[in-house]
Amino acid sequence: MNAAKYITKICSKHNESKFVLEGRGYYRCTKCRMEAVQRRRDKLKEKAIAYKGGKCVQCGYFKCSAALEFHHKDKNRKDYGISHSGYTRSWDKVKKELDKCILLCSNCHREIHNEALPD
Repeated sequence: MNAAKYITKICSKHNESKFVLEGRGYYRCTKCRMEAVQRRRDKLKEKAIAYKGGKCVQCGYFKCSAALEFHHKDKNRKDYGISHSGYTRSWDKVKKELDKCILLCSNCHREIHNEALPD
């Protein structure tokens, strides 16, 4: 596997910054690259929330997307965690995994997992 090639250049947004050689043959600001990845993840999460109905299936909460989470109905069918590695995959692959999930607010999600714990 090739090691990433870095150089220091001036970015129009971040001033002096580290640039990495992309697979397409050009250098890109690492900070701009991280921001682009975060924008894509945020966009996919919003799309996933809308796909699952936009609100917690237990209590109806919908105000803050950061408080909405995806819960696998059957942990044995889980291929990957949506919020852990799902947003770096294609939308079709994310949808297949979302079909195994329900949308919950963080409170309802914690309650479900707490109920699953033995006393």
